[in-house]
Amino acid sequence: MNNKPALFALGDINAFFGLMLDNMSDLVIMAAILTGVFGMPRDLVLSRMLPGSAVGVLAGDLLYSWMAWRLARREGRDDVTAMPLGLDTPSTFGMAFGVIGPCYLATRDPLLTWQVAMATIVLMGVFKIAVSFCGPALRRAIPRAGLLGSIAAVALLLIAYLPFLKLFASPVVGFLSLGIVFISLLARFRLPLRLPGALAGILCGTAAYYLLGAFGLLPGGAHPFLGAPRLALYLPWPSLQFLPGLPRAIGYLPLAIPFALATVVGGVDVTESAAIAGDDYHTRDILLVEGFATLLAGLCGGVIQSCPYIGHPAYKEMGGRCGYTIATGIFIGLGAICGYLSFFVNLLPEAAVAPILIFIGIEITAQAFEATPVRHYRALVISFVPVIACLISIEFGQLLGGLGKSAADLTGELQATCSATTVLGNGFIVTSLLWGAAFAQVLDHKPGRAALWLALCALFSLCGVIHSPLPSGAIFSPLAPPSPMVWQVAAGYGVMSLSFLLLEWWHPPLAPPE
Repeated sequence: MNNKPALFALGDINAFFGLMLDNMSDLVIMAAILTGVFGMPRDLVLSRMLPGSAVGVLAGDLLYSWMAWRLARREGRDDVTAMPLGLDTPSTFGMAFGVIGPCYLATRDPLLTWQVAMATIVLMGVFKIAVSFCGPALRRAIPRAGLLGSIAAVALLLIAYLPFLKLFASPVVGFLSLGIVFISLLARFRLPLRLPGALAGILCGTAAYYLLGAFGLLPGGAHPFLGAPRLALYLPWPSLQFLPGLPRAIGYLPLAIPFALATVVGGVDVTESAAIAGDDYHTRDILLVEGFATLLAGLCGGVIQSCPYIGHPAYKEMGGRCGYTIATGIFIGLGAICGYLSFFVNLLPEAAVAPILIFIGIEITAQAFEATPVRHYRALVISFVPVIACLISIEFGQLLGGLGKSAADLTGELQATCSATTVLGNGFIVTSLLWGAAFAQVLDHKPGRAALWLALCALFSLCGVIHSPLPSGAIFSPLAPPSPMVWQVAAGYGVMSLSFLLLEWWHPPLAPPE
C-alpha cells in the first residue's frame, strides 16, 4: 500500500468534538474551583493560569499531529491517527485542592500562589522528560494485560461511568444524543446526509435541550441561560516568573510527582494501545512530547499538566487522522488566549456531550479484551479493582463533602471501609499496571517473574507511590511513614512475593495453559 497521507478526513469532525470538549471542560473546572471555592482573583486565573495551560495543549497536539504525519509518510498509509493529547483531569483536581488552593489560603498572596503552581508544573515537566527515556524498556517488560488493563479500567469506570450519570440530569436530551452516537459510532450506521455521529448527537441533544427549556419541560423546571461571550486577549510567553515560587513548590512534590508518574505510565499504556490499533509510535517520543508540553505550559504560566489521552483507538474508530488534534490544539489554545471557552461550555448541555465520552470509554475497554490473550483475561479483570476503589473514593468524598463532613468524622466499620478504599485507590494507575503484570505471569505459570512485580509493589507501597494512606495520595519517606499500615501492606506484598519465589524453586516451570 502506498497511499498519500491525509491530514484531514471526515472522521476528524467526530474526533475533534470528543477531544476538544474534554479539554475545554478541564479548563473551565479549574477556573470554577479556583475562583469559586478558594476565591482567587478571576483576572489572574483567566489571564495567566488558563492561557498558559492551553499552550501545553496547543504545542503537544501539534507535535503529535506532526508525528502522525511523519509515520503515515514513512509507511505509505492514509489511515494513521494522531495520538490525542490534553489536560490531565486527575491532576487538575489534585493541583487545585492539593497545591494552589492550600497555598493561597496559607499565604493570601495570589501572585506567589501562581508562581508556586507554575514551579510545580515546571518540575513535573522536568521529571517526565527525565523518566521518558525509560518508557521503551517498560513497554517491553510489562505484559499486555498490565499495559491495557489499567487504561481499560479507567476508560470504563471513570470515562464512561461518570459521564453516564450526566444523562439523567436531562434524560430526554441525554438518551437522544446517546442513541445517535451509539448507532453511528458503535454500529457504524450511516446517518442521513453522512453527518458525523458525534456532531449529529451533540446538535440533536442541544436542540432538544433548548426546545424543552423554552417550554419549561426540563427536569426541575430549569431554564437554559446563555450569556454573551466575554472576549479578551491574553498572550502567554515563556518566562522565569516561576523562580520565586520554587522553594515552596518543592514542598508540594510529594503530591505532584505521583500525578506526573501516573501520566508517564499512562503514556506507555496508550502507546501500546495505539500500536495494537495499527499506529506504532516510539514510546520515548510520545513521553518526551508529553513532558515538553507540560514544561512549556509551566514556563508560560500554566497550572495543569498535559498528557496523552487514552482514547486513540476510539478516535481511530471515529475516522480521525491528524486534523482532529490540529483543530483541538488551535481551538483550545485560541480559546484560552481569547477567552471564549466558558461561553462554549455553557452553550452545550452536559447530557448532550456525555455520550461521546461514554463511547470512548466503551471502545477502549473492548479493545483491551480484544488485544489481550484469552488466558490473561483474569489478570485484566484484577487490574480493574484499584480503579473501582478510586471511583468509590470519589463518590465517598462527594457525599461527605455535601454533608459538610470528612472521612475523619466517620467511626467504626464505615471508617475502616473508607480508609481501606482510600489506600486501595491511591496510585491506582500504577497499582493496576503492576497487578495486571504480576498475575499475567501467574497465569503463565511463571511465579518467579510474578514475584519480581510483587516485590516492586512492596517497594512502591513503602513510599506511597501506591497505597498511600494519606487522603491526598502524596508520597512520603519510608523512614517516616504516616501510618503503620504502610509496613503492613509492604509486608503483605513481600510475603506473597517470597511464596512465589519458593514455588518457582520447588517446581520446574510449566507451559502456560491454552
